[in-house]
Amino acid sequence: MDDERSVRAGERGNSPQGAKKNGRTEEPSAGIIDSQSVKGTAESAEESGFDGWKKVKGRKYHIVTDTTGCVLAVAVHAANVHDGQGAYPLLKKTFDTVPTLRRIWADQAYRGDLVSWVKETFACELEIVQKTTKAFKVLPRRWVVERTLAWLSRYRRLVRVYEKRVASSVAMIWVSSLRILLKKLCAPIPQEGSV
Repeated sequence: MDDERSVRAGERGNSPQGAKKNGRTEEPSAGIIDSQSVKGTAESAEESGFDGWKKVKGRKYHIVTDTTGCVLAVAVHAANVHDGQGAYPLLKKTFDTVPTLRRIWADQAYRGDLVSWVKETFACELEIVQKTTKAFKVLPRRWVVERTLAWLSRYRRLVRVYEKRVASSVAMIWVSSLRILLKKLCAPIPQEGSV
């Protein structure tokens, strides 16, 4: 059973060693969902759309993270798909991989029928984090997924969509998230000539 849990955890980019290192249980009970619209190129024209809110023509990266920022599930779709609609297949995939989630935090784009659907289908609470002011303020819990999206944006292949196939875009997000996880888990290797 422990080996099976380790394999499942490794598949989603999280690890029992990382959880123990952070003083948490191996199986996450809470997550955060968000998306990021990314400009496309001529190669990515097949599965592409225009996000009128962000003024971006391309694709949308949709992720669910645990409370430490490790990616649990990934979906990529056209940027014109509303977050609330794109969340349905992503959450199905998330609960197939991580059935232990009992609470997910989201922004206001996910309110509506999705909240009751998640509760009825997965016995999980989808909590919408409300803004309290118009000025910039770090929102509780939501900043974790925003930070993960910022970390992923540091990888050149994720700044624009160069992949023709959506599966290739998903694979690039997983590769980048694995690099982030390895940096968290492993001590840096000293450079030659340094003390």
